[in-house]
Amino acid sequence: MTKLKLELETGDVIIEAFDDKAPKHVEQIARLAEDGFYDGLTFHRVIDGFMAQGGCPDGNGMGGADENIPAEFNDTPHVEGVCSMARAQDPNSASSQFFICIDDATFLDNQYTAWGRVVEGMDAVHAIHKGEPPKNPTKIKSFRKIDD
Repeated sequence: MTKLKLELETGDVIIEAFDDKAPKHVEQIARLAEDGFYDGLTFHRVIDGFMAQGGCPDGNGMGGADENIPAEFNDTPHVEGVCSMARAQDPNSASSQFFICIDDATFLDNQYTAWGRVVEGMDAVHAIHKGEPPKNPTKIKSFRKIDD
């Protein structure tokens, strides 16, 4: 099982990835994380009671990595702590942007690819500065794979 450590200004977050349910998404996230793609990026869209979205190299929700990933919708409900991929209208347009559910958002089920879940550090996720965009966006210090 792939595990990732997301170091935020608000604290550390440990994510267990769903290698079996979203293998292409996990591979893309892990590769970008290992390449340092996410280091220094912000959470540019954070809606209290819903989710925190980050991973945009442009910081405005319009950018992404070079490669898109085909949708891997699965049976994971979008509840607090679930990590899922942001995308444009095209279901196969996910790239680097992801979001962490701050609360239940099951209306997103089968429309976005859930690729992992927070197993430690939800307090750090809840402390991410809110706003669209936040006045002082929370930065990702680093995002890397870790050993079990």
